[in-house]
Amino acid sequence: MKKKKIVIALGHHALGTTLPEQKKAAAGTAKAIAGFIKEDYQVVITHGNGPQAGMIHMAMAEFCRIYPEYTATPMSVCSAMSQGYIGYDLQNAIHTELLNCGIYKAVSTVLTQVVVDPYDDAFYHPTKVIGRVMNAEDAELEERKGNHVVEVPGGFRRIIAAPKPMDIIEAESIRALLDADQVVIACGGGGIPVLRQGNSLKGASAIIEKDLAAARLACAVDADLLLILTGVQKVCLRFGTAEEIAVDQMTVDEARGYLTAGEFEAGSMAPKIEAAVDFVGSSDKRKTVITRLEEEKPDRVIAGGTVILHAKE
Repeated sequence: MKKKKIVIALGHHALGTTLPEQKKAAAGTAKAIAGFIKEDYQVVITHGNGPQAGMIHMAMAEFCRIYPEYTATPMSVCSAMSQGYIGYDLQNAIHTELLNCGIYKAVSTVLTQVVVDPYDDAFYHPTKVIGRVMNAEDAELEERKGNHVVEVPGGFRRIIAAPKPMDIIEAESIRALLDADQVVIACGGGGIPVLRQGNSLKGASAIIEKDLAAARLACAVDADLLLILTGVQKVCLRFGTAEEIAVDQMTVDEARGYLTAGEFEAGSMAPKIEAAVDFVGSSDKRKTVITRLEEEKPDRVIAGGTVILHAKE
């Protein structure tokens, strides 16, 4: 019998922020992931990296400020570094939990590059805030380097683009690992954004929305289910108001309508809904579930969230 494939997109709540938080959170998350594996799912995991990539960027920027003879670290390299150490914690936590359950299965982290369009409008209108709070003098130096800055309480911070993912370079490798029945961690933090330049790939100064990359990954492995984990149990309409309504099911057409109407907050729930629409599309075999990770049993996790599908059941 063919196994069901699931792509699980872990959010900030499933990983924590500091190194001790991340290690503890990864152990808890591994229990839920092991639940899907015990239910005979083929599992691919992706994750956010906002706090971690920001921490690396700040640390490297401060290092270069103190030691100017060293070259500044590009954002693409910060993304690669964060993929490595988050994958390391997740991989070990899942491996340990599987052994505790008597399951002997390989867990692999794939350092993943994701192609973006150099003419994506996001490069002309950057929105992602990163790095430390700067004074006016440091902000001016950043702008002289060609970087964008924005004023925030207490000073200025750098902002970078969030282009849409187009293609996953390591897709074939990820599929091969899945075919070998391994658990795969890939596209961490949305993947390392790269630009095609002839036969070469060049890192882009950008951050890709991890939920949009998760949808691209789910399509690449022909998943049956995309599970997007966040901080709320269900998607809500009129979120944060007295008229808030939790949604059990939503069709792709309804989701598109809500996105057009600006129902969901940009950079928060909106990219999750957009990812669900991208993945499900016109397929009646694919589903996306958006929820938070409170249960360890797969059926309870799925039943507790909002289901986005082609047509209501």
